[in-house]
Amino acid sequence: MMMMFQMRWRTILPQHCVLLVICLLINLEAVPIDIDKTKVQGEPHVEGAKIETPDTGLYYDEYLKQVIDVLETDKHFREKLQTADIEEIKSGKLSKELDLVSHHVRTRLDELKRQEVARLRMLIKAKMDSFQDTGIDHQALLKQFEHLNHQNPDTFESKDLDMLIKAATSDLENYDKTRHDEFKKYEMMKEHERREYLKTLNEEKRREEESKYEEMKKKHGDHPKINHPGSKDQLKEVWEESDGLDPNDFNPKTFFKLHDVNNDGFLDEQELEALFTKELEKVYDPKNEEDDMVEMEEERLRMREHVMNEIDVNKDRLVTLHEFLKATEKKEFLEPDSWETLDQQQVFTEEELKEFETHILQQENELLKKAEDLQQQKEELQKQHDQLQAQKQELQQVVQQMEQRKLQQGSPLSGPAGELQFQPPVEHQVGNAQNHLAGDQPLPPGHIPVQEAAAGSDHVQIHP
Repeated sequence: MMMMFQMRWRTILPQHCVLLVICLLINLEAVPIDIDKTKVQGEPHVEGAKIETPDTGLYYDEYLKQVIDVLETDKHFREKLQTADIEEIKSGKLSKELDLVSHHVRTRLDELKRQEVARLRMLIKAKMDSFQDTGIDHQALLKQFEHLNHQNPDTFESKDLDMLIKAATSDLENYDKTRHDEFKKYEMMKEHERREYLKTLNEEKRREEESKYEEMKKKHGDHPKINHPGSKDQLKEVWEESDGLDPNDFNPKTFFKLHDVNNDGFLDEQELEALFTKELEKVYDPKNEEDDMVEMEEERLRMREHVMNEIDVNKDRLVTLHEFLKATEKKEFLEPDSWETLDQQQVFTEEELKEFETHILQQENELLKKAEDLQQQKEELQKQHDQLQAQKQELQQVVQQMEQRKLQQGSPLSGPAGELQFQPPVEHQVGNAQNHLAGDQPLPPGHIPVQEAAAGSDHVQIHP
């Protein structure tokens, strides 16, 4: 039974009591908040053993677990926690006990808070950077987080514990509602997609699909009777089929002890939900196309809420042995009403579906508009790129034409690095060559250098 429960698609509320659940709540290795004195003795205790803590679903889940873990290491605080009731915790009275914990505990809590503030700042920066924002005021943005005192980011004070308790209480109380809302959206999306698909079919195919749909609904609804959750018949079925005990020997007190899996003296929400697996297996089979496992989890949630509303007198989201035994004395336990499964109920109305579809259409239009804007930006960038390429080609052609003109006009050629190379006249080259040949040797008497003879040819007269 537990193996199947552990494969659920989403872990919900903590496995410890709301004496720290609704508030701080997570099951850690610390001493239990309360011990069931009627529990059978002799169960081995493993030193240092720690029950794996499920995720609460809160965005500050890890911070919450670490704070509780540290607080429960303080003997004084742990003793106060064991004797406190849910109202004392929720009212903030327990938070004042923080002033009496040891210095080591306070130092560790300070460190945890600084780490949490740093984590939140990183989240804020990542979010704002995605919008290319500059000049981020992290301190101001921290105000949006209600589980810690942002005005003092360095030390953990009683106000921090009070805020953490109140935030967790509120968030956990709204957790089930959020899940119900998500499930309704899931169902409406399923129906919306089915109807949209039918629009793409011709008349004949549409009739076939509608017939198949009705056949699957009928097949899903054809299941054994579902016992009312929390009734004697339902618990006796668990007693017989899961626990392997004689139904004639059913005993509520023994049943409670058997299913208090973590031996903390309470049936928490997960332990209760595990009791409904046999009933859910009557309706849902993961091998069947017509059975939706998301709907199965919603059915499980509804069953647990119903039992909690009937049994949990003090609304601390835990069932004590006393509350459980009191419930078995009620008429509803022996003669319950029939239980309506999800397939027998209307999850949403046509009006709600139309409103949902309108919202989807608006979202699709917004996405199309963004896609069109991005396409226009892409085309504009491509156009600019093409223009730059054309200008580059034109410039290259101009440079080539200039080089050709220089060659045609006998202009100095360019060197490998683009520098100009000067070519002296031919006469200058000849003169240099003669000077090179002559070297430093003295000229014969009456011999005139070629350059001088050429320069003075117009003025010198030669006589015979």
